[in-house]
Amino acid sequence: MKQEEIGKLIKKIRKENNLSQQKFASQYGVTYQAVSKWETGKNIPDISILKKICDDYKIDLNDLLDNKATTKKKDKKIFFIVLIAILVIVITSSIIIIINNKNKNDFEFKTLSSTCDSFNLYGSIAYNKKKSSIYISNVTYCGGNDTKVYKEITCTLYENDENAKIEISKCNYTDNKDKTLEEFMQDINFKIDNYEPICRDFKEDTLHLEIDAIDENNETTTYKVPLKLADNCLN
Repeated sequence: MKQEEIGKLIKKIRKENNLSQQKFASQYGVTYQAVSKWETGKNIPDISILKKICDDYKIDLNDLLDNKATTKKKDKKIFFIVLIAILVIVITSSIIIIINNKNKNDFEFKTLSSTCDSFNLYGSIAYNKKKSSIYISNVTYCGGNDTKVYKEITCTLYENDENAKIEISKCNYTDNKDKTLEEFMQDINFKIDNYEPICRDFKEDTLHLEIDAIDENNETTTYKVPLKLADNCLN
């Protein structure tokens, strides 16, 4: 590196650290006139002083002599600026996502249960301002009286609307091996998305399951399982 370029670098370091020539000179046991000569390129520091300057301000001495000098302090400052910018972007994006999700997907949940002593189930209605969905699983027969075997079973979820019976969803199960009603019930699950565009009240017995079990003689046994919510869904 040329003397002028070393001088410019020393001046840059001193200025960035808000040091006068006198204060900078005192760090290395020289006069401020010597520092002035370094900065104007009229002279360069002794190699031992130059090495100490490099150590103090995180500069690679080899790079300095090869004309590739950059201060590690500056690199570190740039790194932190970039890191802070990235963090700000990430945090801002996260806040926006959380707000959007809260506005769009802030679901309320109400539990569904059976009012029929012969059947148990786990169910819920999830709803927000845009839709409602119904989930039913783990339907079990606990009546204990029906020990027949069946070759096919159909389970239909209905909603009673005044005098009408509206089919919401249906699932059908068959098996190569005949099963009891209790064994068939283990396979029944309902997941109905986008059932209603808006939330409304679901009253007791508005929803019910109908289970049609067909035996090997093609005779059908039907069970009706009324459902109720723990709390009514609020508008």
